[in-house]
Amino acid sequence: MIDVDRHSASAYARHSEGRRRSRLAVHETSPAEPAKPRLLDRVRTALRSRHYSRRTEEAYVAWIRRYILFHGKRHPMEMGAPEITRFLSFLAVDGKVAASTQNQALSALLFLYREVLELDVPWLDGLVRAKRPERLRVVLTREEVRAVIQRLEGVPRLMAYLLYGAGLRVLECCRLRVQDVDFATNQIVVRGGKGDKDRVTMLPVAVKRALARHLESVREQHQDDLKHGAGWVELPTALVRKYPNAGREWAWQWVFPATRIYFHRETRQRRRHHLHESVLQRVVRSERPASPSAAHPTRCATPSRHIFWRRTTTSGLSRSCSGTGT
Repeated sequence: MIDVDRHSASAYARHSEGRRRSRLAVHETSPAEPAKPRLLDRVRTALRSRHYSRRTEEAYVAWIRRYILFHGKRHPMEMGAPEITRFLSFLAVDGKVAASTQNQALSALLFLYREVLELDVPWLDGLVRAKRPERLRVVLTREEVRAVIQRLEGVPRLMAYLLYGAGLRVLECCRLRVQDVDFATNQIVVRGGKGDKDRVTMLPVAVKRALARHLESVREQHQDDLKHGAGWVELPTALVRKYPNAGREWAWQWVFPATRIYFHRETRQRRRHHLHESVLQRVVRSERPASPSAAHPTRCATPSRHIFWRRTTTSGLSRSCSGTGT
């Protein structure tokens, strides 16, 4: 009896040990494949690798998303020229968009098929762009410009002086940095303008004192931000890696900073953005003069660069540089 029990106990022990070994066995598995990026993420990557502007990226992604939703969330690989033509026709007939807007949507779809999906199909070249009509621009006179600026106060008035006196676009004025204003040579360097091009324009003499006083107040605000652990601004391209502390230097600060500080999650920095362009646009729209000529909506919507160009061509650059042709 005892021998039998010992034999059965040893057999049970060997059987249990074998089961434990089988449970602890390690099996090699194939590495998990990385998740395939989504289509819109691929579009963003393609745009950024080609150094398209941020606003172009937003516009192209919005048009591609709208194109996919218009066709019931079908993948663009399953669609072609008939679907693109139907979408563009819908924009023109039902949406009643302008020709430039329709062409922008077509450019976004062409970028999708050529650069993202990498499809070399002949029907892409056969798509016809909408013909843009020629329009005559109605610009403000000097008296009308003066009437608009005199109704402004503070920072919007200073920005309006730069727009009409230096020929800056609204976003170019908002993105000015301290190092871009040269008081010694009466010049303003516009960096990363339309087409990502730099250019030099004049600094109106009539606005130099007011701009210098404004920069003094901005500098005091920057010093106060530094004391509270802030004072950072966004740097272009990859300068933040090359010069890690340049974002707190005075030369890189915005000429027209925003009133609030935000927290940047990636860098853990408390930054201050530049003033949003809609601030100036709202003020100018609300402070239009009551006269029929100056309050004309077409004239008030006229870009300041066209007024600047007309003034410089009719009065000469010397008069504009002296600040008398405000």
